[in-house]
Amino acid sequence: MTLANMQLLPLAQQLSQAKSWDEFTRTIMLAGKKLPAMPEHLQRDANSVEGCESPVWLALLDTENSESRESRESSERAGLNTKFVAYSPSKVIRGVLAVLLEKANSLEHQERANFDFGAYLNECQLQRYMSESRGNGIKSVVHQLKEL
Repeated sequence: MTLANMQLLPLAQQLSQAKSWDEFTRTIMLAGKKLPAMPEHLQRDANSVEGCESPVWLALLDTENSESRESRESSERAGLNTKFVAYSPSKVIRGVLAVLLEKANSLEHQERANFDFGAYLNECQLQRYMSESRGNGIKSVVHQLKEL
């Protein structure tokens, strides 16, 4: 992992500059509004992330034909025409997903598999403000990001 890969992207950078719990919460909820919409047909059991306090769906979307890629084999062949999409009914979790996907979608498959998302979340203060149960759920999301 290079230093350039650890550079905070805009949403994470905004969070890192939050000075208080209230400012952080407001910023994370605003980040959630920037999360691209996940097509409803992808919000199904095959794309759900186990271990999250709130329901979370995560899929790798082929942007050329809007189909999800559910196997690791197909994602390894995927090029620049794929991106992660996710959804949660929780406003806070949608914000966390926006930060994670902003970074994950900027990395190639191998970079993403080796990337230290935990350190990235620490850099933008997310770990500091997450409850233990939400933190465990986010670990499950990160695991899925690396596997897809």
